[in-house]
Amino acid sequence: MKASVIKGLVVGSVMGVALGVGAYTFVYAKGASYLTNNPAACANCHVMQEQYDGWIKSSHGKVASCNDCHAPEGFFAKYYTKAENGFWHSLKFTTGNFHDPIQARPVNQRITEGACRKCHSDIVDAIDHPAHAREDFSCVRCHREVGHPK
Repeated sequence: MKASVIKGLVVGSVMGVALGVGAYTFVYAKGASYLTNNPAACANCHVMQEQYDGWIKSSHGKVASCNDCHAPEGFFAKYYTKAENGFWHSLKFTTGNFHDPIQARPVNQRITEGACRKCHSDIVDAIDHPAHAREDFSCVRCHREVGHPK
């Protein structure tokens, strides 16, 4: 057999295994549920159960879904963020290599901060002025447990 044929078989086999494992993981992890706006999807992973339970009890549980606070506006931005987060969540939860309690990455903190400021713009506009212009001025810093009280 020629080297190019063997190389093609190896590459094809590796791609086939990767695709098969990815498809299996997507089905096993109920991946399609993450494409919805149903907050119960966030509790598919037992690591998120505490956050889901807290959200149900919170004031936000009555007026906002997970995507309202944790996904940016716009179809492509929303699903790009969901895909990126899904990748990192599955990698970290599968390997067990995550901080306990879980922590949001800086990009997700910025998304959530933006959502707070959008929904509560009347309040934020009243207090967000040059006198408060500090790097650490953040809704989430002071109101960390609003959406997920313990």
